[in-house]
Amino acid sequence: MYDLDAYQRFSEELSQVLKGPNIQTVDMNWLEPRAKAAGTRTKYGSYGWRAAISSRIAPKTVYLGSEAVRMTKTTPEQDALIRKSPAELEKVLHLLKTLPFYHIRRQMGDNDYYNPICNMYVSAADVANYRLGYMWGMTMFKPGRRPGPEFTMIHIPEEHPLRQQVLVMPEYDLNIALGTDYMGEDKKGFLRQAMWAADREGMLGLHAGTKIVTARGKDGKLKTYGVFLFGLSATGKSTWSCHQLGLDHKQGEKTLVTQDDICFLREDGSALGSENNFFVKTDVEEKYQEAMYNSLVDKTALLENVMIKSDGDVDFLDESLTANGRAVVQRRKMRVRLGGRMVDIFSGSINLPPLEELDGMIFAFITRRNTIMNFAQELSSEQAVLAYLWGESTHSYASQPLKAGESVRIVGTDPFIIGSRAAKVNRLYEILMTLVANFPGKLTFMQYNTGGMGEIIETLEENGRKTKRLVRKVKRVPIDLMARIQRGDLRGTNTYEKGRLGTREIVKVEGQGLDDWDVRKYYSEEQIESYIKDMVGGRKAYTEEIALEGLRDEILYAAERSYRIDKSAKKSSVVVPEGQEPGEATPEPAFPSDFKSRPRRDGFRRSR
Repeated sequence: MYDLDAYQRFSEELSQVLKGPNIQTVDMNWLEPRAKAAGTRTKYGSYGWRAAISSRIAPKTVYLGSEAVRMTKTTPEQDALIRKSPAELEKVLHLLKTLPFYHIRRQMGDNDYYNPICNMYVSAADVANYRLGYMWGMTMFKPGRRPGPEFTMIHIPEEHPLRQQVLVMPEYDLNIALGTDYMGEDKKGFLRQAMWAADREGMLGLHAGTKIVTARGKDGKLKTYGVFLFGLSATGKSTWSCHQLGLDHKQGEKTLVTQDDICFLREDGSALGSENNFFVKTDVEEKYQEAMYNSLVDKTALLENVMIKSDGDVDFLDESLTANGRAVVQRRKMRVRLGGRMVDIFSGSINLPPLEELDGMIFAFITRRNTIMNFAQELSSEQAVLAYLWGESTHSYASQPLKAGESVRIVGTDPFIIGSRAAKVNRLYEILMTLVANFPGKLTFMQYNTGGMGEIIETLEENGRKTKRLVRKVKRVPIDLMARIQRGDLRGTNTYEKGRLGTREIVKVEGQGLDDWDVRKYYSEEQIESYIKDMVGGRKAYTEEIALEGLRDEILYAAERSYRIDKSAKKSSVVVPEGQEPGEATPEPAFPSDFKSRPRRDGFRRSR
């Protein structure tokens, strides 16, 4: 299906076409009045726009290039796009020579190592398209003289909807969006390319939010932690990246937001940020997401597909037009009211410092399950690698009733991986094991379940079709309880004991028991074992799929050991160390200490 010669020819001709007289290089000052002229002013003084397409077109996105960058699975629709891509690329060249375009140049990142320069070319045939460059440009920085590769994004919303597609050409640092006017395609196009390029440089691009938290431990001393928050869409990654967790600011405790989406992890534990400002979902309530709400009602917010009433008022919870209202909000406008005054909660830098400059580092994997999973689990480094491998959550009955209760798994909770997913898991393993070896006792690995407990869904078959019926609704974990859990983990005041899933599960939150959330109050032993069996079966099948891309043996062994939480399964041939329970992680160090000397199979380079 892949025509490598056609991609090469396109790249060579493109470099000349982009110099054409119909393409005008502009800056943010030029774009701002033109974008706002096509927008609607709100009562806050901010502006909003409507997009015909309100979400990314992932089913129509394809990766073009060598085997190193191709998608592991494609649909018939994607196969057709790949086959037709040479002709579509020729059309792109024709449109670039014919239509008016503007070119905006911005910088991703703000550090001394890796700052991709991003070149965005947008059709100006429709004045509504000025908002695309303006909104995206506000998420980035003004270009400087810092090191970084050059990326290009071509966006032509005017392409016919029947030929709507996104063509990703990683080996040419190029993304092309056609037939869609959703700004998220530009944001993710550049970030996807940046993660792939960062991986090639020995870092690891992560789909994770980051923050810096200062908390007072049981010894009364203040300690500062770097925190990574992984999570699929709708699990609460942005919510908990900004939440203050009820920390005591008068006692010096605080949370400072650094990033809410993408960062680049280095071997010293530092994480380079990508964006200056954030592109967030707008379905927030002030009492639960105060900082984000305050940034949304600031005059600097740029709204997309949000309900703006005729009088200029904004209803962030009215999703009658679209369930994906979005906004670019300024990081420096994230504030909360404490002690009668507004307090900034943004960090002075978008980067996390190296581990040696912190008291500790926390890798938190957020999932959303509604049945038997405890709300907080302590993980070993071995289990953390598996949590990254599985990237778990579940479909909800409210949003996807036909798939309700079914697990969804995406490596690293990252749907933007280019090339081998196993390579990403292997690289995280190497970085984590380096940190564990160099900084013993300074790393903590957690899994938080922001769903709930008690849901029961029946699968029925009617007239040869499977349907689902909600027998009992989930009892959701209260926001304040989840905040207390995370606060107690930072302070070291929670109590954990070995649980049914092979991890250490929370049993007391800041000294208070969790008897109301005992899983045995919601399910029988038979039901619990059935849920565990289903979970293990899904994890096993997914691990076998990713293993075909080259998972390290040590990770496969760890996965095999974890399956033993399913008591009904046949015993594995994997040896469980004496004194260790089935499914329990191997005590630290989790992996052999000589892993650095082993041959690499993923093509990644180490950080310099």
